[in-house]
Amino acid sequence: MKKHVLGLLLAAPWLANAQTTTPFTIKGTLGKLDAPAKVYLVRRGAVADSATLKNGVFELKGTTEVPTTADLIFRRNGRLGSLFGPMGDRTRVFLEPGTVLITSPDSLAHATIKGGPAMNDYLRLDKAMKPTIASMHALGAEVQKATEQQRQDPAFEERIKSRSEALTKELVNTNYTFIKANPSSWASLDALLGLQMMDLPQYATVAPLYEAFSPALKNSPQGLQYGEMVRGLKVVAIGATAPDFTQQTPDGKTVSLRDYRGKYVLVDFWASWCGPCRQENPTVAKAYSEYKGRNFEVLGVSLDNEKQRDKWVQAIQDDKLTWTQVSDLRGWENAAARSYQVRGIPQNYLIDPTGKIVAANLKGADLKATLAKYIK
Repeated sequence: MKKHVLGLLLAAPWLANAQTTTPFTIKGTLGKLDAPAKVYLVRRGAVADSATLKNGVFELKGTTEVPTTADLIFRRNGRLGSLFGPMGDRTRVFLEPGTVLITSPDSLAHATIKGGPAMNDYLRLDKAMKPTIASMHALGAEVQKATEQQRQDPAFEERIKSRSEALTKELVNTNYTFIKANPSSWASLDALLGLQMMDLPQYATVAPLYEAFSPALKNSPQGLQYGEMVRGLKVVAIGATAPDFTQQTPDGKTVSLRDYRGKYVLVDFWASWCGPCRQENPTVAKAYSEYKGRNFEVLGVSLDNEKQRDKWVQAIQDDKLTWTQVSDLRGWENAAARSYQVRGIPQNYLIDPTGKIVAANLKGADLKATLAKYIK
C-alpha cells in the first residue's frame, strides 16, 4: 500500500503539494516584427505578463500550480485595449512545466505551436474541432448575408436554429469523445470545465468521465471544485426525487412544486434578461398549448432579481407565458436554482406524477419528442 501511494506522488507532482508552483516559458518568433508590436499573456481575465517584440522574438515566463490554459494576444501597435472587445489576433496555450514554442511568419493567427504533453493534447482536440467550428462560422456568415425579409421568415429561422443546435451537439460530442479517451490529460479537465458553457452538465454524462480521471486531475483545485459539482448533480440526476421548493408568483401567491404531484410538470428556469431563454420561450409555449389539460403543466422559475421585477412581469406578458411563474427575486442565488444545480439558463427538468425527474435540459425538437414519449 505504501509503495502504491509513493508511486502516485512520484507520478503526479501536482498531487504531492497543492501549493507547489512550477515554472513555464513561452518563446515565440513572429516574423521580423519590432516595437511597438507586443504580445500579452492573459490568465483568468487579467494580464499576467507582456513582451515587446525584437526582430520578431518574444519570451514570457511565469509559474503555475497545475497545467492550465491561458490566452496570448498580439497587438501590432502595442496597445491591448479591452480584453472583451474585438478579439483580434490571439491564440490559446497550455501553461505547464517546460517551454511552449510559437513560430509564425507574421502573426499568432498563423502560428505553429509546440509544447509539452498538455499543450500537444490540447492541439489534438483543437484540430478535431476545427471542421465543426468552420461549419459554425459558415452558418454565421449565411445569417449575416441574409436579408431582413429572410431573417423574418419562420422557416429560415427554424432551419438556422436547428442547424446551430446540431453543430453545437457535434462540437460537444467531439469534446466528450476526447475526454473519455484521455482520462489523464490536463486538456481533458480543461475541456470538461469548458463544456459547461455549451452543454449544461448532467450527472449521467459527466460523472463517469470525472470518475475516470487520474488522481492528479481530481485533486487539482479545479478538479476538486468540479467533483463537488458532480456530487450536487447526483441529487437532481434522472431517476432522483425532484427537490421541493416554494416561491411566489408576481402577485404574491405562494406556490410549491409539491402542488403538482399527480401531474407531469416541466420546471423551467429562465430570466427576462436571458436572450436564449426568450428565444426558447415560444417552443415552451407551443408545447404547453399542445399538452395542457393532458396531465401536464409548466412551472416557470425566474432568475431575475428584485430590481428586475418589472422586467420579469413585462417579459411574461410579452412572451405570452400563460403558465404559473414564480421567483424569490434573488438572481443567480435563487434557492430553487441552487438546489437544482442550475449553472446556465435556459434549463429545465421534466418531473413525472410521482415526483421523479425523468428528463432534463429539453429544448427544441428534444422537448417535443420527450413530451410525446411520456404524455399520451
